[in-house]
Amino acid sequence: MSEIDELAAEALTRYPLSRDATAELCNVSENHTYRVEDGERCYALRVHRPGYRTAQQIASELHWSDALRDDGAVDTPVTVDSLQGERVVSVNGRNVVLFEWLPGVIPDPDGAEVIAGFRTLGALSARMHAHARAWRPPPGFDRPDWDHAHTIGAHGHWGLWQDGLGIGAGELALLEQLAAEIERRLDAYGRDATRYGLIHADIRLANLLVDDGDVRVIDFDDCGFAWFMYDFATTVSFMEDHPRVPELQAAWTDGYRSVAPLAPEDEAILDTLVMLRRLLLVAWIGSHHEFATEAAELGAGFTAGTCALAERYLSTHT
Repeated sequence: MSEIDELAAEALTRYPLSRDATAELCNVSENHTYRVEDGERCYALRVHRPGYRTAQQIASELHWSDALRDDGAVDTPVTVDSLQGERVVSVNGRNVVLFEWLPGVIPDPDGAEVIAGFRTLGALSARMHAHARAWRPPPGFDRPDWDHAHTIGAHGHWGLWQDGLGIGAGELALLEQLAAEIERRLDAYGRDATRYGLIHADIRLANLLVDDGDVRVIDFDDCGFAWFMYDFATTVSFMEDHPRVPELQAAWTDGYRSVAPLAPEDEAILDTLVMLRRLLLVAWIGSHHEFATEAAELGAGFTAGTCALAERYLSTHT
């Protein structure tokens, strides 16, 4: 049993579970996520990576997730309190959270229903954005900013894109030109309250669960303050160069407009935010490839694909 598996087993003793409860690792990215089985009951145990989120930031995430569910905006996971009544539990220096296991399946991004899935993503995003604009966070609410400085700028949460894999002199020059154009356009777009606020920041099909027509949104670990339209950019994470992206974007905007208006300026900024996200993911791969399987598999080839996208973007947006 690995050290992290031992920590997960120790965490189970902090909750109202039986001695027969088991934890099986099911995902590794920013955090380790375990499926916990205890008789007929199932749970999801999230073991946080040290240094990524503070206990206060995790508690703030849970506050908004609860508010979205309680206010009827979207259905979200329910947490389980520890034996001491805590929602964020410290175990051997790591923060852990236990959620009730939600039924449902993740939509297939390559399936026939992908267009319907992106319409759903757009509608869900519009509902969450409306909620965020009206909601008043509690005192001490603390979630990260995903602005230019904290994505591809000097204070990037996932490191510097310049430290990505496969970046030589040519790649560096091209991507610096891309980064400058992104910054210029985002500065012009602005950050007033109608365009910038609290968002999910990772609302991909992989973070939806569909169960007999019910749709639930999971994994609010990256929720924070950003341009509302950045949520679309996250829907096409790792597949920004797929030939169906324009079609998926149209479906997303259709879904969004079924709930709320979408100004021409908001739609026009989507391409720029997709490139912001893409360059951010170059940084993510560079800083995560040694422990996150997906980052290791994408590797330097993702940087090469980013350069191809950058050339296409700059040819039409400069």
